[in-house]
Amino acid sequence: MPRTSIPDRSQPAGTRRSSLKDTLDIPQVLPDPGRPRTARPVPAGRARPDVLLELTEYLDQLRLEIDTAFDLSVANPYLNMANHLVKHHIQGRLVTGSSLVAASGVPYATGMRKLRDMLDAGLIEQRPRTRSGKTFSLHPSADMLDQFDRLADRVRRLSLERFGNGGDSLSEYYFGGSYMEAQAIQPPQVLPEPLALPGGLRGLVHGDPTFMVMKDLKRQFEQMLGTDIHQRAFSIDRLRDEALRNAARRTSRYDIIAVDLPWIGEFAEKGILAPLDTLLDVNRLDPGDFHTAGWQGAHWGGRPYGVPSQTTPELLFYRTDIFAEAGLTPPRSTRDLLDCARALHRPGRDFHGIAWNAARGTALGHTFIMTCADFGQPIVSMPRIAGGFDASALHRGDAEILIDTDRALEAAEYLLALMDYSPPNILSMSWYERIRPYAAGRVAMAYGYTLLAPYFELDPKSPAHGNTGYLPHPAGPQGVPIAPVGGYVLGIPANLAPDRQAAAAEALVAFTSPEAQKLYAQNGSRTAPRYSVGADPDVRRLSPVFEAVDAMSWRDELQFWPRPPIPKISDIIAICGEELHDMLRGLRPPRAALQRAQARAERALGRTDD
Repeated sequence: MPRTSIPDRSQPAGTRRSSLKDTLDIPQVLPDPGRPRTARPVPAGRARPDVLLELTEYLDQLRLEIDTAFDLSVANPYLNMANHLVKHHIQGRLVTGSSLVAASGVPYATGMRKLRDMLDAGLIEQRPRTRSGKTFSLHPSADMLDQFDRLADRVRRLSLERFGNGGDSLSEYYFGGSYMEAQAIQPPQVLPEPLALPGGLRGLVHGDPTFMVMKDLKRQFEQMLGTDIHQRAFSIDRLRDEALRNAARRTSRYDIIAVDLPWIGEFAEKGILAPLDTLLDVNRLDPGDFHTAGWQGAHWGGRPYGVPSQTTPELLFYRTDIFAEAGLTPPRSTRDLLDCARALHRPGRDFHGIAWNAARGTALGHTFIMTCADFGQPIVSMPRIAGGFDASALHRGDAEILIDTDRALEAAEYLLALMDYSPPNILSMSWYERIRPYAAGRVAMAYGYTLLAPYFELDPKSPAHGNTGYLPHPAGPQGVPIAPVGGYVLGIPANLAPDRQAAAAEALVAFTSPEAQKLYAQNGSRTAPRYSVGADPDVRRLSPVFEAVDAMSWRDELQFWPRPPIPKISDIIAICGEELHDMLRGLRPPRAALQRAQARAERALGRTDD
């Protein structure tokens, strides 16, 4: 690489063309045009970010002790600058040339020369901070992160060999924490160029724990993308309404929107989402790394309309300690579940067998259509294939509604039976309300999405903390255990201004990358749409749910057909949730409720003349 043009401090002050401020920000340190702008791939065996951050703090303290121990000492500018840069990169804090030179611990001119050496060696990446390209922010390159990772391993081993107390093993000790065994995903890196998005990146998302984790990481992602991030979060029904309103606008107010999987067909048919293959090379997303059900669920008519941001199956959570104490086996069938719920139900002690979605409308509607799947039937007609049903041809529009059927009747009667072992306020329980009593230790089992697991997994005071097992839905007599896939994909509105589309696509790739997904998990998310993230040793140590979901995926239990993404599915779900709620309240018998729901659904689809 040619030597960079760093200002010559020996020139008379009046001959320098840059101001002191510009000089400190190193505006003349320009990247070599012949050098690749993207970082090379980094070996997968890298320490997790918190381990590297702890090392940087340890080295800072050690350097301070050494530098102050003797009257004569010489600073190591390369180590000082590398340590400063890596630490700020992990923390998502901006580093300029002036701040990095100041951290070198040597005189300004010497620090500038050392900085130039590190640039020439490819250890530091530069990114323009302004449109003029006269000033840059500095970031560790893939080479520097790789070298720093090796340093972390060597320091750990030397410290343990020399000063270990003999009770810790090399495989378990690392500055008070566990070290990665193998093949850990690297921390996210900054984009080579900041995204050209005037006003910043604008997102529309669901107000669930995973998207709230993304909000908490806002500063780091702003550092990574080089632009401000503005995020609006809504409940599921309000999110859909806002997405529809946005589609009616001449130009989208959002660059990226979160889309519930069942909405894909509607949003594709109405032209709300742009097909991703028109905006980017889909192979960049590494489709084979996504859980099959989650990736297939993002398609309509064979084309992808979003990228899985959350693949969160609904599972059965159960208290392993209570089951063990009662001598019960975890349920595999609906009959088993009712038996376990009956055995554990103690309403006089405010302890109940099971909690689930039974609130009127959308919540209960989802429960019903997934329960139909547990009994071996989808809510609309689909060809049967190995592992379930084929939802790939639903775009043809010829699927029949299957609500008033014998298997749906079994599903409805099963929900009625659950009422006997449920909390007294079950008919108002929805997404979060069903998990709160489970986390509080007032129910033995709960149907719940994995994204809700943080409510008890991250709360050491919860009786369910460390005492929860995860199972696919127990099956009815003619069904098999399945884990109905829920969650959201991130898509790009079709009416997004053309000059923002390329940058939005880059942001989409970054937000759904393995590096980003691992970061979500490390900060509290319990969804992992990629196999690589679920297999990462750091992630697996966080929660048993990741290994459990991966195993279900390999067993072909993860399925998206229980919530088919046909247009009008939201109307059908709401109709089922209303009619079945009347059934649970005792206003009409199961068969009558199904007949009413069938007739209303057919009218919603325009299948009758009524």
